Amino acid sequence: MPEQLSNKTVFSLLEVANSIQRALDDRYKSTYWIKAEMNKLNYYSHSGHCYPELLEKKDGKVIAQFKSTLWKDDYRNINDNFLRTLKEPLKDGIKILMLAKITFDPVHGLSLRILDIDPAFTLGDLEREKQESIQRLKNESIFDQNKLLPLSLLPQRVAIISVETSKGYADFLKVLDANAWHYKFFHLLFPSLLQGEKAVDSIISQLHRIEKVKSHFDVVALIRGGGGDVGLSCYNDYKLAKEIAMFPLPVITGIGHATNETVVEMISFSNAITPTKIAEFLIQQFHNFSVPVQKGQEKIIDKSRRLLLEENVKLISEVKLFRSVTENVMNENWNELKSNIQSLQQHALFLFRNEKVKRSQMSLHLVKSAKNLFLENANEIEHYQLKLSEKAISFIKSEKKEIENVEKNVINMSPENVLKRGYSITLLNGKSIKNIEQLKTGDQLQTILIDGKIDSTVTQLQQDQSYE
Repeated sequence: MPEQLSNKTVFSLLEVANSIQRALDDRYKSTYWIKAEMNKLNYYSHSGHCYPELLEKKDGKVIAQFKSTLWKDDYRNINDNFLRTLKEPLKDGIKILMLAKITFDPVHGLSLRILDIDPAFTLGDLEREKQESIQRLKNESIFDQNKLLPLSLLPQRVAIISVETSKGYADFLKVLDANAWHYKFFHLLFPSLLQGEKAVDSIISQLHRIEKVKSHFDVVALIRGGGGDVGLSCYNDYKLAKEIAMFPLPVITGIGHATNETVVEMISFSNAITPTKIAEFLIQQFHNFSVPVQKGQEKIIDKSRRLLLEENVKLISEVKLFRSVTENVMNENWNELKSNIQSLQQHALFLFRNEKVKRSQMSLHLVKSAKNLFLENANEIEHYQLKLSEKAISFIKSEKKEIENVEKNVINMSPENVLKRGYSITLLNGKSIKNIEQLKTGDQLQTILIDGKIDSTVTQLQQDQSYE
């Protein structure tokens, strides 16, 4: 009951709370379907109860906020339903349609007791966000922009956006680095959150880091691993999808689920169901290059062998033909040569005999003519013979005296007599030097004197200008 204090009616706090409780119980006896954003689930594992924080936003601002309770048994049933429908547990940051009852407790105040949550509404909200993002990207004509980028012939340098402890990331590296063909890849991790409210900003931040060093990479791999559809809601975000669509390098995704393809996967250069499939995709690019090269190598080797074999057969055939033709030509020319030799011998013998006969006849004629001439001129010949004999004796005496004078001069000009008069003889390679043009610096000379020899080396040459 209220108290009277100084003509004032005073209620206790409990009385006010109980009054509110009775009023609310009378006014809100039914349950209501309410849509809201579950900002935080606030699950307590020791009790199994949840105390979700509910929000409603408009233009990014909170316009309503409520506390709520989700008791252990209700939470278990709702969570199981989410796992069956969305393949994902109930968690923070999702929009929900809940069946709730308005309650008031004097201690805990006004709250909503959540009795059920419709997972189909949450899934539908994700789909609506997804379709809105797709439409915006198409309206801006950037939906296929990343797909149209050229992929390097050998995408060897990979920038990876993932969580370092992610199993999907570990599986990706295992397949990539341990490939049976020993293809070598360079990869660098850019660690990022991959789900939740902060995932979008975290991934975009790492994309900006990669863009600054884009010249060092051929491709970007976004690797998440397994997960349900609710956990993938960030990959339908327009802002993130636009960053990837307009990224200057091809972006390949391995977000790790088989159904409900996200917007990021749609607009990326290539999408793989699992991280290991991304690794296989990159390895396949190497195959696409190496297999034709190997086949080309095999084809060149085979063609070369066949060409060499064909040319070798041709060469052997040409050699045989050349040998056969050469032998035939030699045989024909040899027979013709022997025939010409025989003909030449016979002709020469015939000419020789004719000339011999002619010369014999001519000799007889000359002998007779000489004999007749000698007999006719015998006296005259005898006169000329005496005269010729006298002239010959005179000529011989004159020539003898001339020869004696020459002998004296020769003796005077002999090397020994010349050396005795103080002269010397200079030789180069055993030959006497007549002028300075025969010499060059460094030549080895030998100078002969009357009483010995001198060996010397030419160190300087100087020509006497007066003899020019």
